[in-house]
Amino acid sequence: MVKKKLFDKCVGLLEESGLGENAACEVTWVFEDVAEGEDITPEQEKRISDIVTRRCEGYPLQYLLGQWEFYGLPFKVGEGVLIPRQDTETIVDTALKMFAGKKDITVIDLCSGSGCIGITLERKLDCGRAVCVEKSEKAAEYLRENISLNGSGAEIVMGDVTDEKLVEDMPEADLIVCNPPYLTTEDMDALQREVTFEPAEALFGGEDGLDFYREIVRKWKKKLKIGGVMLFEIGIGQEDEVMRLMIQHGFKNVRCRKDLCGVYRCVSGIYEK
Repeated sequence: MVKKKLFDKCVGLLEESGLGENAACEVTWVFEDVAEGEDITPEQEKRISDIVTRRCEGYPLQYLLGQWEFYGLPFKVGEGVLIPRQDTETIVDTALKMFAGKKDITVIDLCSGSGCIGITLERKLDCGRAVCVEKSEKAAEYLRENISLNGSGAEIVMGDVTDEKLVEDMPEADLIVCNPPYLTTEDMDALQREVTFEPAEALFGGEDGLDFYREIVRKWKKKLKIGGVMLFEIGIGQEDEVMRLMIQHGFKNVRCRKDLCGVYRCVSGIYEK
């Protein structure tokens, strides 16, 4: 089939399925992944058609392609791991500004998932040590792949971030960063169709979405060096509660920062012990 004709057909199918807002962009990404040249082979046409068919059913495009870009780096993704999102780049931007010029720092990335935050920080900062903590064996498979794919020196520690014993065994850190599960019960009941394919354990943060913030702030603050930073991604409207929680636990200079859409997306604080 002629490339332009196939392209238009795929865009039309996505629009008919209710996914028309970014249909042309999504089809472009599919074509770039499957068939970069001018000619389309029968095998490539079938592959493209199969991807678009699944996408029309609401299946995440990132899973279908098997890889997604985050902060200019490639990350393998698939069922069982949270998809890296542009919103999360805000937490990386914030960390890079706070630690610019600092040498030999130790970073701990909690609830690491694909490793997009921890690996990116290990690549972009002068890290003496970077540790990615993850509970899910399935997610850790992608984490391992992504460490290798990006030539990262990050380490993996398997475990539950709410486990006191795990906390005790970890090194002192200059920076503890985390994008925890933070959706509320109400949020989970109203998920977009494509988000329902992502692991619920990476999304649900308890009735009010704040369970992991409470546990992590209380248990992990003692692993920060003097003047160390704790940095969270937050859900929409959670900035006041998370800032209040950090202040209650002794953090100073607690601040929240907006993403590119003007939404408060991350909260940071400095722990002076």
